[in-house]
Amino acid sequence: MNILVTGCNGQLGHEVRNLSPKYSMHHYHFTDVDDLDVCDADAVNAFVGSNNIDCIINCAAYTAVDKAESDDTAAMRLNACAPGILARAVARNNGMMIHISTDYVFDGTAHEPYREDMPVSPVSVYGRTKWIGENRAIEACRRTIILRTAWLYSPYGNNFVKTMMRLGREKDSLGVVADQIGTPTYAADLAAAIFTAIDKAIPAGIYHYSNEGVISWYDFAKAIHRIAGITSCHVLPLTTDQYPTPAKRPHFSVLDKTKIKQACQMEIPYWEDSLRDCIARLASHND
Repeated sequence: MNILVTGCNGQLGHEVRNLSPKYSMHHYHFTDVDDLDVCDADAVNAFVGSNNIDCIINCAAYTAVDKAESDDTAAMRLNACAPGILARAVARNNGMMIHISTDYVFDGTAHEPYREDMPVSPVSVYGRTKWIGENRAIEACRRTIILRTAWLYSPYGNNFVKTMMRLGREKDSLGVVADQIGTPTYAADLAAAIFTAIDKAIPAGIYHYSNEGVISWYDFAKAIHRIAGITSCHVLPLTTDQYPTPAKRPHFSVLDKTKIKQACQMEIPYWEDSLRDCIARLASHND
């Protein structure tokens, strides 16, 4: 297939590019905002048409969750409008769309892992725009796969793991929210899941993917410091009320992965094993 990967300079886009040589039967076009404006329908239609694109992996997104509260126009363009534009363009080639979404489409009030068929109720601009983007992609292309994920991190860009490592080396103490529960997702594992979904030709629809296990942000921060060998920083648990942010976060956003595990016949790595791999890669980059 001819595969277009958008947002190739982001966390997930980087990992998709890293993994692509393993799937050399496909031909890839890696683009970011300087190469292709995914909000420009004419530009997208021309690119998809002239390159005979069969599949789009849309890693482009507006991910500044708090900034989105005051910049809802930009978030809407990238998270809601662009997926529809991309899906409509690839549908003209009878192609497929893989679109990355988020646990933030849920309000976080559940007491069991969220399944794909559970009602959505986003409580932030980011979550709302991502939910609209899901719907527009599905409406525009019948071969759309939505992959909802959570707490994404990698050796690239800005993310919680790298921030905790930096602050842990700079500060004597650090407060981290302990009453928001979910599961981290290693971008390299999500990239592998995307290729498996393509390889297995799973049915169109919505799927959930994160690593296995359940933790709080506080637990995650403690594990990052332990694995990275950071001992000089004392991590303190905070409540959400003690750490107010412009955007409201789901208190519970654990995703049920049963559907994708059955569709792909796959095992999903445990969060701590993946975290160890990421921190080892970061250490090797610094050597």
